[in-house]
Amino acid sequence: MSKKVAKEEVKEEVKEEVKEEVKEEVKEEVKEEVREEVREEVREEVREEVREEVREEVKEEAPKETPKPKPKTEYREQSHIIYIGKKPTISYVLVAVTILNKRDKCAIQARGRQISKAVDVAEIARRKFLQDSVVIDKVVIGSEELPSDIEGYGPKTVSTIEIVLLKG
Repeated sequence: MSKKVAKEEVKEEVKEEVKEEVKEEVKEEVKEEVREEVREEVREEVREEVREEVREEVKEEAPKETPKPKPKTEYREQSHIIYIGKKPTISYVLVAVTILNKRDKCAIQARGRQISKAVDVAEIARRKFLQDSVVIDKVVIGSEELPSDIEGYGPKTVSTIEIVLLKG
């Protein structure tokens, strides 16, 4: 065997070893990325669960006072606003259609990951249920600063949207 052939064989062996090393490194990087994504999803789910638990605790601890009735005008002023949350899209579409059958105006508000659902609600209500008898009056986008969940971190900025539909 010549020196050149031996060198090529060694080069191939080293190349395979390096390839395996790099493959393991990439595998670890991808695993860490997936862990972070899952951690964020789980954090949001746990946050909602804890929020509900805390609300229940606060309700139980709150003194049993008779609630003061709110003025009806305040309720009527805000009864056209839909706040998008975790319910299925069709639930919000039906609320929007109901509001638009009774009133001339409906506002759909969302923030964060729910913005895309707000857009879906507006478009489904406008195109499928009300067959273009409704127009989009305005779309307002912005952001809000929320306190961080983790102590020592600064406030978190969350995007917001408001879509106003008008009967046409």
